[in-house]
Amino acid sequence: MKKAIPVIIAVVLIFVIVAITFGMKVVERFSYSEERMDLNEYFSLASDDEAALVLNNEIREEKGVVKDGRCYLPLETVHTYLNDRFYADYNENWLLYTTPDEIIYAQAGETGEDGYVPAYLEDGVMYVALDYVKKYTNFSYTLYTEPNRVVMTTVWDEHNVADIRRNTAVRYQGGIKSDILTEVAAGDKVTVLETMETWSEVVTQDGFIGYVENKRLENERSETLIPVTDYVEPEYTSIHRDYKISLGWHQVTSEAANSTLSEVLEGVSGMNVISPTWFFLSDNDGNFASIGSSSYVQEAHDRGLEVWALVDNFTYDVDTKAILSYTSKRQKLIEGLVNEALSLGVDGINVDFEQVPGDAGEDYIEFLRELSIPCRANGLVLSVDNYVPRGYNSHYHWKEQGIVADYVIIMGYDEHYGGSQEVGSVASIDYVEEGISTMVQYVPAEKVVNAVPFYTRIWETTSEGVKSQAVGMTAAENFLAQRGVEASWDETTCQNYAQLEENGSLFQVWLEDEQSLQVKINVMKEYGIGGVAAWKLGYESGHPEVWAVISDFVNG
Repeated sequence: MKKAIPVIIAVVLIFVIVAITFGMKVVERFSYSEERMDLNEYFSLASDDEAALVLNNEIREEKGVVKDGRCYLPLETVHTYLNDRFYADYNENWLLYTTPDEIIYAQAGETGEDGYVPAYLEDGVMYVALDYVKKYTNFSYTLYTEPNRVVMTTVWDEHNVADIRRNTAVRYQGGIKSDILTEVAAGDKVTVLETMETWSEVVTQDGFIGYVENKRLENERSETLIPVTDYVEPEYTSIHRDYKISLGWHQVTSEAANSTLSEVLEGVSGMNVISPTWFFLSDNDGNFASIGSSSYVQEAHDRGLEVWALVDNFTYDVDTKAILSYTSKRQKLIEGLVNEALSLGVDGINVDFEQVPGDAGEDYIEFLRELSIPCRANGLVLSVDNYVPRGYNSHYHWKEQGIVADYVIIMGYDEHYGGSQEVGSVASIDYVEEGISTMVQYVPAEKVVNAVPFYTRIWETTSEGVKSQAVGMTAAENFLAQRGVEASWDETTCQNYAQLEENGSLFQVWLEDEQSLQVKINVMKEYGIGGVAAWKLGYESGHPEVWAVISDFVNG
């Protein structure tokens, strides 16, 4: 028996050790982890002054900066999520905000009237104080520290919430072994993003997105956030005619050419606006050349026509970005244009800036915002010419144009253009409809004017390649008539089409005439747009039928 006691003790000890080990494993398996998540890693913060952006219950990739106790966001982030009307002049260090009747200036890096720095420049990036953005934008935000994060709300929709039943941890993932992000106390309210079998994904009021056990939640319900309405956005009023616009562009290349007004108006009917090409950006300092004539304006008025003087950026060799990216140059140009327009007695300004580079898009739309102020104040109609809207020219900002301008004109032609190595129509019906249907998604239909071509191209294809020349309606028809060729209707383009071979060349012509114009007009009627324009007066000479079609549209 004495010999058995040590064995019994050993066996007992083994059982005890096994039991303890098993118990520890059970405890370990079912106990809650106390490990805490590295919050800088959680919010992807790389420095002490960086701030995470928690927007509408989502942690965004973009970051802010905490400076002097305030949160600043890069202007690009402000544009993306809050307000795209702020404009940065990186040359003269201005942050501008333009309303319908004034430009509000903030000098980057300088203390403003509210006692803080509204914006500052660093490494080519404009940072804007959220407090300053909030002066002109409706949203809510709270800045938290340790770590820095700004919790913002811009969407005031219905969402699910619940109360915390008892103090608990919010974990990085669903599971008791997941690291702790933060703690919430009994009675705290959380937003419930997703409910699973035993865990729910929630958002705390101070910006943590994690998981709590369902048993810790109670009083689940739906709530609708109360919108912030601190800022009342001023209305951009427009000059709108109570009739459809019928505009004809008059290409004027010199002061002497103003005398051709009577000639180009011969046989014209149904037109109520003429737009002479009078103003040309002439250098990179905001100057422009003018060949305007007050007597021309008077004659046009006597004929019942408004005059919208056109300004372009392509007659002279200028750098559009170099002009529009400087606030001082924009203001010089705008002041000069408006003064010249008022001096001549015109009724409006037609902006025809073409090939605006992508990196000048923000400068261009700011120019239009600023130009709209004196135009609105002086009763000058502001119209803007645009290519058929496509992805590559979206930097023209059609939606904002539709707010600040009175009329947005689609240049619904040059589908196939001079220099193109692909032959085709200047303005097939699908191309025209694409332009209109896209533009009315951004601009109110009553503000949209579609421009049609009074010209076509005679295409010549040889073994050496393709070339073309732009000609008016009569010239195109004469080209075919002289060769005894008759055009026939092409349903694809909705134009009369002809082709012929001559001296080893293939010639192709898609005619613009009253028939093709009528189909285009039918599309304009279908979309209920605000008018029609035509490039250019004189190219339709000998075809009074086109004016009958236009008159029917305008007066119908």
